[in-house]
Amino acid sequence: MIGLTGSEIKVAPPLYPAVPSLRDFTRNWLPVGQRVHLIGVGGCGMRGAAEMLLRRGAIVSGSDRAASDATAILASHGAKVYTTQAADHLPESCHLVVYSAAIKETNPELAEARRRGYPVMKYSQLLGLLMAQQTGLAIAGTHGKSTTTAMVAYVLRRAGCDPSYVIGAEVEQLGGGSGYGEGEHFVVEACEYDRSFVNLRPRLAAILNIEEDHLDYYADLDAIEEAFRDFIALLPADGLLVVNGEDRNVQRVLAGSVAPVETFGFEGNFNWRANILDSNNGCIRFEVWRGDRVLTEVAMSIPGRHNASNALAAMALCFRAGVEPETIAKALGEFGGAGRRLTLRGSVAGVTVVDDYAHHPTEIQVTLRAARDFYRPRKMFVVFQPHQHSRTRCLLNDFARSFGSADLVIVPDIFFVRDSESERDLIDSIDLVERIHAQGGEARYEKSFERIVMQLGREVREGDLVITMGAGDVWRMADQLLDCLKQTRSGK
Repeated sequence: MIGLTGSEIKVAPPLYPAVPSLRDFTRNWLPVGQRVHLIGVGGCGMRGAAEMLLRRGAIVSGSDRAASDATAILASHGAKVYTTQAADHLPESCHLVVYSAAIKETNPELAEARRRGYPVMKYSQLLGLLMAQQTGLAIAGTHGKSTTTAMVAYVLRRAGCDPSYVIGAEVEQLGGGSGYGEGEHFVVEACEYDRSFVNLRPRLAAILNIEEDHLDYYADLDAIEEAFRDFIALLPADGLLVVNGEDRNVQRVLAGSVAPVETFGFEGNFNWRANILDSNNGCIRFEVWRGDRVLTEVAMSIPGRHNASNALAAMALCFRAGVEPETIAKALGEFGGAGRRLTLRGSVAGVTVVDDYAHHPTEIQVTLRAARDFYRPRKMFVVFQPHQHSRTRCLLNDFARSFGSADLVIVPDIFFVRDSESERDLIDSIDLVERIHAQGGEARYEKSFERIVMQLGREVREGDLVITMGAGDVWRMADQLLDCLKQTRSGK
């Protein structure tokens, strides 16, 4: 400055201490003593990542839009958790900021982290960092990921392998949707949305199926298949890829795999084959064939052919992880399912109420068939809340056909998430109701959750089954209906 000598010039210290760049994060990154802030920490996957960071010695903070059981648990384990989101929640010195797929660039904490120059990465990139240090098992596919990931984690735990795991659903038998173990295995549900799964570093992986979904992100099935090819390319030559041999879309993406590929299925020349012996209320008992010999027998406790298929994939992965076939079979027979997968909420006056996460036509179809086989209801009522306008519009005919097992479908408004307002204007729930009618089904639209509960409270009878279904907040209605039935039918 004019009038000052060099010795008199004072340089202000930086507002925020120097932090590493993303280039400093390598496969050998150790979080011990590192300050990590997670935006959207209450989500199932983010909570799991936070738990792992805490157990590995990181100093963890995070935020979400509201308090929840997940935020309370993290706080009790030593994380500093905010239930609002604001720029001043960021630590003054932060080694890494992680954000979930639901967080937009306009989020005040994400914007502030970028302004300060903190290293920023997506949740899936963090999982890749953590997975690179262990034997990673990643389960991908349009449907069945959560259940199969939970199966693998449960089998490995029952086998004494003490795995770490992150699952996109709560799993009562595991104590939640995520956990940290001292063993070598890290089991992760690999989501294709936003190409998140290409950030992982698995050694063993499974692809259960490939269908059109997430069409708010992908242009078409070709783009989805290309993402799965990139996922497959992550596997090393000494790894393993387990795939559904009955899925034609899966077969189209395998050509570039450097890892060995093993197939599974029911009828065909597969490496892993299920020979169905019988079924008890939809719960399948089957022989497990590997090549030309029987390895073991599995008796499922959860209904549906699709769950037997999931179990076969889990069998192949756990066998490669070193678990004995009989140990795997016993654990699979004990497995009671993941949260919101035909989860029993209660029964009042002979009316059974269950809740399910299904939000894609294929999931709906197999779930309703399994529910009818398991519960054998007099009538089956389905309250289906469509998830995303874009998904509903692009798959409208498939949705309409998927409710063939239901006696009545009640459709509230579409759960609005991620779509644009212009997409919102293109379709509504009445369009789906009309298309179900055109397919010969029985359906009606009702905007209000409260009115749906009141109507069902009057209509259902002993022996009926009610399923609340969808990826939005429709699950709230299950408990509301049970309360209604208790009030109106007490003593009956």
